[in-house]
Amino acid sequence: MTTPDPLTTEISRHVWQTKYRAAGETDITDTWRRVAMAIAATEPGDPALWAERFYHLQADFRFLPGGRILAGAGTGHRVTLFNCFVMGEIADDLEHIFEGLKEGALTMQHGGGVGYDFSTLRPAGTVAQATGSIASGPVSFMHIWDAMCATMLSTGARRGAMMATLRCDHPDIEIFVDIKRDPAVLRHFNLSVQVSDAFMAAVEGNRDWPLVFPVHDDETGDGPVVERRWTGSAAPVPCRVLRTVKARELWQRILRAAYDTAEPGVLFVDQINRENNLHDREMLTATNPCGEIPLPPYGACDLGSLNLTAFVASPFAADARLDLDALADSARLAVRFLDDVVDVSRYPLPAQAEQAHRTRRLGLGITGLADALVMLGLDYDSAAARTLATHTMQTLRDAAYRASIELAREKGAFPAFSREAFLDSGFAARLPDDIRDAIAAHGIRNSHLLAIAPAGTISLLANNLSSGIEPIFAAEAERRVLATDGRYRTHRVDDHACRLWRLQGGSGLPPATVEARQLDPLAHLQMQAALQPFVDNAISKTINVAADMPFESFEALYWQAHALGLKGCTVFRPNPVTGAILSEPASERVQCCSIEREAD
Repeated sequence: MTTPDPLTTEISRHVWQTKYRAAGETDITDTWRRVAMAIAATEPGDPALWAERFYHLQADFRFLPGGRILAGAGTGHRVTLFNCFVMGEIADDLEHIFEGLKEGALTMQHGGGVGYDFSTLRPAGTVAQATGSIASGPVSFMHIWDAMCATMLSTGARRGAMMATLRCDHPDIEIFVDIKRDPAVLRHFNLSVQVSDAFMAAVEGNRDWPLVFPVHDDETGDGPVVERRWTGSAAPVPCRVLRTVKARELWQRILRAAYDTAEPGVLFVDQINRENNLHDREMLTATNPCGEIPLPPYGACDLGSLNLTAFVASPFAADARLDLDALADSARLAVRFLDDVVDVSRYPLPAQAEQAHRTRRLGLGITGLADALVMLGLDYDSAAARTLATHTMQTLRDAAYRASIELAREKGAFPAFSREAFLDSGFAARLPDDIRDAIAAHGIRNSHLLAIAPAGTISLLANNLSSGIEPIFAAEAERRVLATDGRYRTHRVDDHACRLWRLQGGSGLPPATVEARQLDPLAHLQMQAALQPFVDNAISKTINVAADMPFESFEALYWQAHALGLKGCTVFRPNPVTGAILSEPASERVQCCSIEREAD
């Protein structure tokens, strides 16, 4: 009897063939087997047993390992299995700047996307007294990185992905904010502004906002000096006020750029650091390219997503339900899988290997949320949907943390574990008492366990699931994907839940189908806010809004995001600068965010 091919759509087969298929593989079950055997090889007891369990974990797309794992594990290629990295601090001198460029190139060569905080580079126009040279500023050096990325990944079926962040009090912040108004520049970068609580308070109070930079030994200048904890500093350092702007005018400038060009996003860095399980030793100021993993210098993200549609029992029926027990079982096994990835993977740089092994950070998340809600008969923008999503993420959190504690008992806690500091973090303080007690008694294997990634390409692989926690873009759409020759191919795609509905004899669209353009933008924020308390890393989420949305309403979304305790916010409004990856097949083409910004 012939086994049905799990790849049921043209685009899923294209994605498998161009991105994840290894030599000699005839179908995706060969890929699952290769990956399972490679990841289980590090198990000290019975690798064959764990390989079988890891195979069945992936079967029928229940668990989707990150794209680099699928593409690289067991192939023998000198590649990393980590999707993305945050690179080391860029010291403010030419030698270290170009050393940072080299490290980025080596990381991309191995298949990783990279994130940088450019705040350490002195602003344009300042003079280095030792050499008499005038600084060109961080944005000028970003152009060099952009050219490097274009060169490193000029061919093939993967795009380069980089994230650049800059502090909201850096003197070059306005240049950074407006740079993407030119559609020809920095196309390989995603940009985010590090927004502090102090800045938001200054905006609300319509106060002046000083733009500052650390005082250097070779600097001569005047002007007031204030204390700030700067990127790379363990404590506040003297910073000279170079000029002052109105906080509200700068905020408007940030949001006007986002309104017109879809960038920059914002990172609420104080919330990120309050919630960080390693708050006592890390100051997080940068993320991976899609924003779901805030990372320290040389940190890496080890990603995988559980496909919620695979856990829906009796889809579309009156008794449809999400099997949370089965989800918890898979989550526990997925934690072990991703923990093994830390030991199996290659690392482009020794510092990345050291950081990964010291903290053993994981990013287990979910995908297919919107499709699962449709299969359960729940409107994405409903209290019932948010309640279910919250319960689901809480189940995943508790299962993942309990699994990591058991791994610590079996294999040891992560080397950087400090019991009191860990339990004192904002996130760990909300864990159930039995989990906190177990961490105190036995430690925990992984410093972080949860992240919700875009999961765009791996969701396409799984027969065009709705990606991550995004709503269904459209029941039918056209999707551009890269082929191995570096050119785009356009595929007509049907949403997974809608296709399953028709296969079961339904006509039209399932009753609970809601397309992204039909949603109030606040529904996006509310879903993200429902899940964030149970995610120790962060959530990649793009709020799609209509082109005719008034700027005042657009601006209000960012205020609400901050008030809701989110770690970041990205809002996409159709604009002439950003091209579409997805579009409706009808004459009215609605642009949306580029899912291909992820590096999988």
